[in-house]
Amino acid sequence: MLFQSIEELLELTKKYGTIAEVMIQTEIKTSQYPREIILEHMSKNLSVMMASIKKGVAGVTSVTGLTGGDAKRMDHYLENSNYLSGTTILKAVRNAVAVNEVNAEMGLICATPTAGSAGVAAGVLSAMVEDYDISHEEQLNFLFTAGAIGLVIANKASISGAAGGCQAEIGSASAMASGALVILRGGTPQQAAQAVAMTIANMLGLICDPVAGLVEVPCVKRNALGASQAFISADMALAGINSVIPVDEVIETMHQVGMQMPSIFKETAEGGLAATKTGKEIMHRLYQNNK
Repeated sequence: MLFQSIEELLELTKKYGTIAEVMIQTEIKTSQYPREIILEHMSKNLSVMMASIKKGVAGVTSVTGLTGGDAKRMDHYLENSNYLSGTTILKAVRNAVAVNEVNAEMGLICATPTAGSAGVAAGVLSAMVEDYDISHEEQLNFLFTAGAIGLVIANKASISGAAGGCQAEIGSASAMASGALVILRGGTPQQAAQAVAMTIANMLGLICDPVAGLVEVPCVKRNALGASQAFISADMALAGINSVIPVDEVIETMHQVGMQMPSIFKETAEGGLAATKTGKEIMHRLYQNNK
């Protein structure tokens, strides 16, 4: 691997020009695939993302019936209501929910970086494509940029809810999307790093507490909130606002918080919302139905 920290990643942009290009070169080195194949694979990932959004917005329901239809509701809200948030952010929210409703329905999605957080980056990118003139190459570069950020987080901390709580899943996904969004809007690699730092700092301590152990409640809606967080962090970074704590130290902090987090808050369905009266009733009902 060419880099193991955001600091090293930024240093390599002096040689390769962009974060996306650093990631492409890393893939070439580690996979031994030619550039054309790597771009083709990422293009397939992009196609899967967009297809899952289209399917989710049309309306799907999970196998359990716990989730489904919210992306379609948000789509109607966008068409017919005087909404409070900006159009692009709400489209990202809608699309993020769509992806994870498809995931809960056992449909095809692209893990970014995990299945449970797959809606964040896809939601952010697709909303930008809807509202701005974004070329196919720029879309791929967004994903390579996000991938580079995610690679650092995975190696310095974790992208697993079972290892680090939801901060490691939605937090990582939101950080990846925020940094890539900064670049997409013409920001510098340094500004992208600031967005990553601010996003993770805001997500520190977020627990993983899936009701009945399923990646549905509260996971689907957390994707929506992770997508909106990415926009706010990106705007703050583009405005010149910086994180007081350096990004690599923030990522290391996420790792330490995850290590210190009790196991009941790490995908075991023993704490948080999963341990509420309603959460337990849902688990009991689903268990009884499957007997």
